[in-house]
Amino acid sequence: MILGIDPGSSGAIAVFKPDIGHLSMIDMPVLTVSRNGKEKREVNPHIIASIFRDREPATAIFEKVGAMPGQGVSSMFQFGRSVGTVEGVLAALNIPVTYVTPQVWQKACGIRGGKDGSRMRAIELFPAYAQLFARKMDNGRADAACMAWWGATQS
Repeated sequence: MILGIDPGSSGAIAVFKPDIGHLSMIDMPVLTVSRNGKEKREVNPHIIASIFRDREPATAIFEKVGAMPGQGVSSMFQFGRSVGTVEGVLAALNIPVTYVTPQVWQKACGIRGGKDGSRMRAIELFPAYAQLFARKMDNGRADAACMAWWGATQS
């Protein structure tokens, strides 16, 4: 079992069993909290730990991310917290991790242009699960699924 992880608060976790071709998706579990009078979405480490523990994955493919141009300082800090939270849970549960840049997995998957490009490719790779990628907001799911597929093709 391979986990593909798109780490942001709008990301997702793909659970892929390549031996039987089964794919399931979990939207990144988040909680909305109030901080300094503003509502913030934070990744929930307890639910993530439960998800990972229940599935006992062999490995995780984790998107190697960095700062994104145009993002505000607060947004980038929050994104960094999300990434660190997921990494911490993976480390605590001793799940082996392979980091992959978006450029590497997107090229290997044959993704063409934009956010809809990864949704379209995820539908092509997993046609029986096309409904998982039907909405524009499902790009995090598509990215996670494509990373899991990339991980399966690397061994």
